[in-house]
Amino acid sequence: MNDWTRICSLQDIPVLGSRRVQRPAGMDVALFRNAADEVFALLDRCPHKGGPLSMGLVFGRSVACPLHNWTIALDDGCAREPDVGCTQAFQVKLDGDAVYLLQSELDTLALDLAAPVAGPKIPIAAA
Repeated sequence: MNDWTRICSLQDIPVLGSRRVQRPAGMDVALFRNAADEVFALLDRCPHKGGPLSMGLVFGRSVACPLHNWTIALDDGCAREPDVGCTQAFQVKLDGDAVYLLQSELDTLALDLAAPVAGPKIPIAAA
C-alpha cells in the first residue's frame, strides 16, 4: 500500500533544525534536516524524560535533547551510549524537494504516549 503523504518542502525545514508535524491523535512528530540535506522523523519526545527533541541541536545524524543533552540518533531514534532508550522513528521519503511521511505510521505509531508536562498544575481559585 502506498500511503505517502506530502508534509512540506525541504526548504520549510531549516538546515540543522526541525519542524513539528501535528497529528490528530498522539504526540507531534519532529522532522529534522541535517547539513547534508538528509531528513529524518522522530516522535518529538526524548526517551529519557520526554524532552521536546524538536528544540534540540542537530549535528551530523544526531540531535541533542534540550533537557539533559542526551544524543539521539536521527536514523533510528535510539540514544547513544552510555545512555539507553529509543523514541519512535518514522519513515521519510524525499521526492525532489517534497518531504513525505507514511500516513499509516502517522495514524498508528506511538499513540499511547502522553506528552510531557512542563510543571505542576495550579488550580484556579474559585471566585
